[in-house]
Amino acid sequence: MVIEHALDVIANADYLIDMGPVGGMAGGRIVCEGTPKTVRACPESVTGKYLRG
Repeated sequence: MVIEHALDVIANADYLIDMGPVGGMAGGRIVCEGTPKTVRACPESVTGKYLRG
């Protein structure tokens, strides 16, 4: 398990658990989980937005 913010590492991971929707008190729930392709397709995921470009 790794906590990571580098997109090249995230895009090449086997499985992601995207927490959010933001940090701090407004975060802490699972927004999306699965392969990078699954997270990329998740409209609620900020990580997915960055993976989409």
